[in-house]
Amino acid sequence: MDYVLLIGIAGAFITLVFYALQQTAKLSSESALYDTGNVIGGALLTTYALLIGSVPFAVLNAIWTIFALRDIVCYYQKKNVR
Repeated sequence: MDYVLLIGIAGAFITLVFYALQQTAKLSSESALYDTGNVIGGALLTTYALLIGSVPFAVLNAIWTIFALRDIVCYYQKKNVR
């Protein structure tokens, strides 16, 4: 197995684990941990997509990662206001 495939598998695994935790109510979609998992998984999947030359998949995951990063920033901004 080459490193490119490992990056894709890791990204998909991380994204799926955090999605499953959220869907089974073990983790709130409003938590910073959930969004952190999405940032890591999305970044790995974006990297994978770029390495295999899949522009649509790269764009999708880059946007996914950006939204998750935005949520993390908002989470900590709200936390600091209180």
